[in-house]
Amino acid sequence: MVLLYRDQAVQVAVGAEGWVRTILKDDLAGSTNDHLDEIWATEIPALPIDSEAVQGQIWGSIEDLQGRFNINNLVGPDGAIDEAAFEQFERLLTALELDTRLAAATADWLDTDQQEMIPDGAEDPIYSSMTPAYRTADQSISNVTELAAVDGMDPVSFEILLPHVIALPGRTAVNVNTATIPVLQSLGPNITLGDAEGLVSARAEGGFVDYADIFAPLVDPRLVEWIAESTSFFQLKAVVQIDTVRVSLFTMMVRNPQTGDVTPILRSLGTI
Repeated sequence: MVLLYRDQAVQVAVGAEGWVRTILKDDLAGSTNDHLDEIWATEIPALPIDSEAVQGQIWGSIEDLQGRFNINNLVGPDGAIDEAAFEQFERLLTALELDTRLAAATADWLDTDQQEMIPDGAEDPIYSSMTPAYRTADQSISNVTELAAVDGMDPVSFEILLPHVIALPGRTAVNVNTATIPVLQSLGPNITLGDAEGLVSARAEGGFVDYADIFAPLVDPRLVEWIAESTSFFQLKAVVQIDTVRVSLFTMMVRNPQTGDVTPILRSLGTI
């Protein structure tokens, strides 16, 4: 019965994607920006599942993934390290009180060469000497959990960093209406914790009125084009419980900014 309940729970969770697609498409039709006062940002309360085949409940949430730092921004289309994004990642680590040396090791994990950044980089010779041995990705990653394998990334640091980073395809902007406080701090070298907290307060009701004017004097000039007030990438977290079986489904979705069509691009069960 446990396997049957698990299969049923997975099907119910996947079915919730259709509901989310409708919400996100309707949201784009009704507004040009994405902020935390919108319907999609509301926690999904526990709802009963009651049919002849399945009895249980489902709950969850939708998250704007562009409120995090896209780890794939560290490397440009040519496979080389993007210096502005690298410095932004260093500032994010500083804001989280983590070792900034992780920035070089992470960049080396993604770039296409085998030349270690001096002095803190790590390429295949470092990892091949470990037990078990493994190699760097040497390309963009599809799941941010891969960062756990980066040299110097201990479990505590990984757990602290995880809520503020994501792996999205291609170069993406940060949505300042939904960004976490440390991610807001990372946007410029002079943005203090107090500044970031003030920005969160300023966006509290419906997002920023004019985000471009507000952030222009704060953001690293090289990052100005990489801040936004809207989002293409979202994640559904759907938790389904049937009897004693509980399944968590995480679905990454991309919304077409012109048509509003929403497409699932990555699913994982019981993971990030």
